[in-house]
Amino acid sequence: MARRDIKPPKKALLISGLIFKKGLDLREILSEISKNFSEIMDVSEIVPFSWTDYYEREMGKGLLRCFLSFKGLVDQDELPDIKHVSMDIEEKWSIEGKRTVNIDPGILTAERLVLATTKNYTHRIYLRKGIYADLTLIYQNKSFKELPWTYPDYRSTLCLDFLMGARKKYLSMLKGKGSRD
Repeated sequence: MARRDIKPPKKALLISGLIFKKGLDLREILSEISKNFSEIMDVSEIVPFSWTDYYEREMGKGLLRCFLSFKGLVDQDELPDIKHVSMDIEEKWSIEGKRTVNIDPGILTAERLVLATTKNYTHRIYLRKGIYADLTLIYQNKSFKELPWTYPDYRSTLCLDFLMGARKKYLSMLKGKGSRD
């Protein structure tokens, strides 16, 4: 018997952050990503990835950063599967075992941005299949708010402005304007 007080969550907007090597054919990567998820709705400005040198050992210097949003909505519990597909794409584009692109999928809802990660930490919740949910940003008082553990690039104006636009389109999709679901 189904409990009447438990309601399924609203669908979410799929978001992804990309960090990639300069010189990589971004059009090919975006084509591969859209084949595996859905048509890309928006791509942010592409800027130098200068927030940390964390990826340089694996990917080299001169990395670039952008953010993506996708058409259509996804079930929130698809996030672990989406992360695994993202890792498969990263592996496909790797050279000698080193990534040339880092794909960070997440789900955007009216209330929050949650990223998928393989790394456990105090604020991360285990989902399934080796994937954790990282509550990255919350939406309060008409803007996204960072948390003590929010990555520096997700605190940037580039990201926050992109997410505000994506959130507006997401809310429109929920109302049935532009949703493919």
